[in-house]
Amino acid sequence: MLADIMSFSTTDLSLLSDAEVLARSQKEPDLFAVLVRRYEAPLLRRARTILKSPEDAEEAVQDAFTKMYLYADKYHTQEGASFSSWAYTILNRVAYTKYRMKMAEWGKRAELEPEHYESLPDAKAEFLEDLSIRNEVLSALAKLPETAAKILKLQFIEGKSQEEIAASEGLSIPAVKTRVHRAKKLFKKSYDEQHYD
Repeated sequence: MLADIMSFSTTDLSLLSDAEVLARSQKEPDLFAVLVRRYEAPLLRRARTILKSPEDAEEAVQDAFTKMYLYADKYHTQEGASFSSWAYTILNRVAYTKYRMKMAEWGKRAELEPEHYESLPDAKAEFLEDLSIRNEVLSALAKLPETAAKILKLQFIEGKSQEEIAASEGLSIPAVKTRVHRAKKLFKKSYDEQHYD
């Protein structure tokens, strides 16, 4: 894998936070291998749930790591948002794009599982495509009621499936779907107020 190819010279890197490693990797590219080693396995698991193919999942993870490195200057530490949530957001975007391309190649319509469909941004939320507005998204989330913000963070930022959310929050899957739907409406309103008022 990618982590085996990369090497780094600094010792005791385990003391550095993900954000510190990312920042330092801009001047010391070999340090990026630390983030690869920390996140490669969980990101691969997530990519496999979307793409089903181990080869496609591995390619998506490598593409996601490339984007993380290229857009490292766009990442800023925010309260309530970790490097891992940023990484999962990028991976989800890459994997779903790859999924749609695969379906187009096969000449089929992309039929997503309900959990995948719910985790895709809707047409009115195309602003999530631009990493540079992450701070604005977090600001809009901060204005939402705690339960709405939490359910959106769990699904869209942390990349959890509705089944995982239902299990961790003690809810039924229909209740999770309802909460996500309501929270998305509140988020859209909060985001629009912040930009169009």
